Amino acid sequence: MPPNTPNPTGVTTAAQEELRGKVRELCERFPDSYWRERDREREYPDAFVDALTEAGYLAVLIPTEYGGGGLGITEGSIVLEEINRSGGHSAGCHAQMYTMGALLKHGSEEQKKTYLPAIADGTLRLQAFSITEPEAGSNTTDIHTTATVDGDSYVITGHKNWTSRIEQSDLAFVLARTTTRSDDPAERTRGISLFLVDLREIRRDQPDSLQVTPVRTMFNYATNEVRYENMRVPASALIGEEGKGFRYVIDGWNAERILLAAEAVGDGYWFLDRAVAYANSRVVFDRPIGANQGVQFPLARSYAQVGAADLMRYRAAALFDAGEKCGEQANLAKFLASEASWQAANACLDTHGGYGFVDTWDVERKFRETRLYQVAPVNNNLVLAYVGQHVLGLPRSY
Repeated sequence: MPPNTPNPTGVTTAAQEELRGKVRELCERFPDSYWRERDREREYPDAFVDALTEAGYLAVLIPTEYGGGGLGITEGSIVLEEINRSGGHSAGCHAQMYTMGALLKHGSEEQKKTYLPAIADGTLRLQAFSITEPEAGSNTTDIHTTATVDGDSYVITGHKNWTSRIEQSDLAFVLARTTTRSDDPAERTRGISLFLVDLREIRRDQPDSLQVTPVRTMFNYATNEVRYENMRVPASALIGEEGKGFRYVIDGWNAERILLAAEAVGDGYWFLDRAVAYANSRVVFDRPIGANQGVQFPLARSYAQVGAADLMRYRAAALFDAGEKCGEQANLAKFLASEASWQAANACLDTHGGYGFVDTWDVERKFRETRLYQVAPVNNNLVLAYVGQHVLGLPRSY
């Protein structure tokens, strides 16, 4: 369905809008029924991800010398926005974009030459980022997974949760402690290292060292609990310097927040598109229900909120692409977009009434999907804590 609501930002270039149009055309090949069936069966959208890869859209952030598009976060965010605005779900592929920074910024030239061209042409998939642990949660410095040196290898042992798409990935980033955690708050980020693990080799040579347990969630996210049992990886899997992995992960957080904000914006526009179309066509008491202010005003308010979040997304992306600090803007974009998409979801569901709960209308599916953005990749309360401390100068709250 072509979008009914305009994009109010007016900040994109002709080339970026051309990219948007091409992604939209690709997404039209995967209608609501495709996503509805994937959601019902909790199946990974292989055909869709393959089509995106073949078109080069999952390689937009990879430099041209490695076979990618050589574009910025702005363009990457447009790709993900359009996927969600089309009625799809970017969860099947978004990690390949926001994990790219750790390899691009901190990987060795040998690692880049080995992996980036293969990721760009689709030979390899990098969709798994194994960081979060049950005990640590958002306190990443409290992880307990260890990587111990043994000759020319590291041996990784630990338990991770929320490691999504590892079964659909050939490569995975794994965060682990290479030194004992310090009780000194100033030292807690040290001693954590980042590894780029070739899962093909693990599955072939050490299958028992990688134990994956799928976790069924309220929407189709292909997430898992993972246990690493003495998993041996070569020293060449280490990204950058040993003990600095936490900083490498932080470097990617702003990109992740911007990209996820774009997905939420895409959801917000999808809800508005569907609600406006239904409100114009549904006639009750001899007039379209959209003529009623009780229907019209929530949609107008949601449009204003989504548009404001959209602008913050573009502001954050522009700063990121210019190499400037954007922590405040990236966090605000994620916060505003997730709140706006949720308000649009509720307005859309209210507009559809009982039909909004029927799966063939797709509102209930997108309603479940968009709720995530207030919780992940960072809880909105932690965004507020960040703003309170680092932007407003208030005392640290955690």
